[in-house]
Amino acid sequence: MHIEEALTGQYGPLLSMAQLAKVLDRSAEGLRVSLRNDTEWARQLNAAKMKLGRRVYFRTAEIAKFLGGA
Repeated sequence: MHIEEALTGQYGPLLSMAQLAKVLDRSAEGLRVSLRNDTEWARQLNAAKMKLGRRVYFRTAEIAKFLGGA
């Protein structure tokens, strides 16, 4: 099973900050701090970010590409 199919099946098309932290095996606060850094890793994850109101979500398809190394 591909990463995108597995993540979409479990979480849907959008991941919350807490869900992404769980996928990356980090705390939600640790992920927030990491995303503020100016690193290639943070830039790739921030590119998948979208805000709906005050909530922050990440596009599952883009996170799967990141995790797959594409």
